[in-house]
Amino acid sequence: MRLWTWKGKAGIAGYAVVILLVSIVLTYFWQMRMQKPFEANMAAMQHMSGMNGHEHGTMHDAATIGCEAITEKAGNEPVREYQLTAAQHENQLDNGQTEQVWAFNGLTPGPEIRVTEGERVRIVLNNTDIKEGVTIHWHGIILPCSQDGVAGVTQEAVKPGEQFTYEFIADHPGTYWYHSHQASSVQVEKGLLGKLIIEPLKKRFEYEIEEALLIQQLNETWLMNGSTKGVNIQVSPGKTVRLRMINAANETETISVNGADYRIIAMDGHDLHEPGMLENVQFQIAAGQRYDLLLQMPQEGKVTVANDSGLRAVLGAGSDPKPRSDYSLFDWTNYGAPDPLAPVGNLIIDKSYTLDLGQKLFVKSINGKSFHEIPPIVVREGQRVKLTIINNGGGDHPFHLHGHVFQVLSRNGHPLTGSPVILDTLATHEGESYEVYVKADNPGLWMMHCHNLRHSSMGMSMMFNYEGISTPYRVGTKSGNLPDL
Repeated sequence: MRLWTWKGKAGIAGYAVVILLVSIVLTYFWQMRMQKPFEANMAAMQHMSGMNGHEHGTMHDAATIGCEAITEKAGNEPVREYQLTAAQHENQLDNGQTEQVWAFNGLTPGPEIRVTEGERVRIVLNNTDIKEGVTIHWHGIILPCSQDGVAGVTQEAVKPGEQFTYEFIADHPGTYWYHSHQASSVQVEKGLLGKLIIEPLKKRFEYEIEEALLIQQLNETWLMNGSTKGVNIQVSPGKTVRLRMINAANETETISVNGADYRIIAMDGHDLHEPGMLENVQFQIAAGQRYDLLLQMPQEGKVTVANDSGLRAVLGAGSDPKPRSDYSLFDWTNYGAPDPLAPVGNLIIDKSYTLDLGQKLFVKSINGKSFHEIPPIVVREGQRVKLTIINNGGGDHPFHLHGHVFQVLSRNGHPLTGSPVILDTLATHEGESYEVYVKADNPGLWMMHCHNLRHSSMGMSMMFNYEGISTPYRVGTKSGNLPDL
């Protein structure tokens, strides 16, 4: 009987480790293939494997109109036009650090777009030298399918030297943002994003000072409005301030307000009904979400608004508020008051779907499948749809639906008891389940995906499609359109 020496055992162990590592690498690339199909039609969900062009899958109905033909009809609206040029830059941050960035008009975040409710917004996108191509998605905005800015679904990625003009009516006042939806997990982190504010024709809440705060990660560096040091806002004692907070990073952020009580008056651009005063309360804002705060400055001292990484907005002058650690956590499911004009008890539902968000090795999945392999939700205009969204693992999944809003009905089986909550991005933590109601009132082809863009790049992305809508564009390596890479 042969006895193994320690060298022999070490050699076998070494071979086993190598085999294991090779297996892991092969599994990784085998699973990642699903994020870069050769060609996929996201309207028909036909996809091709390899170079032979064989199609798999079938359409639900014969297409009758193309997404690219669905536009905003010309009217008498005043027009507000902007020029955005995407290009590579070397920018120096205010901490002295130099970053290679991709930016709109040389800035990250890009220029703030601020318009008034009812105006026609026209944005001309030019690409100088982003070789992968660029688009602009208008996060949270209800607009025609052709203007949604998703490479391979609503348009071709705009290549260097090319131009694309977006046009839509700013119908819904609120706090929104914009970002590239070509290789979004890469391009947003490199800096292709910005604020979009639609001011109401008539204020529902009164305030004298307003500021929009955008939190982002630029190549792993945390910024608030482009600064590593945070933001200082000049405001006099006693003044009322509206803060529009935008989380454009990938992780859920916990926000602390110190020095004043406050109200959360809107979530994802939609006003809350009878929001109450919050004292010593932190709130969590998920990737892609927006929260609007209303507060009154004290007669003496500053107010600070800070995230987990230490970025702060400092309002006013004087002494800093005393540090505190006794915060409770904001619960939006019982905040505010029910709106008698927006009852949900007797909703009629035409279709119901369950979306199980999870993880399989290196893939973030929906119902066990990934990206173009996930069957789309297919609806007809006017249908009322209930989605049950379950987070079964893989971290927080802020679930975003393009071109629509939805009303949250319940969390973990318990109906909401406060204000109606209308969102376009739903924060879900592991173990949570939600029911949401969507009115299918905007025909088109619409992405649904996790707005931790690294998760969507790993497969947690699917489609919400209307019957009879087609697209001439294709996602995949053949076209170079990779919206969620």
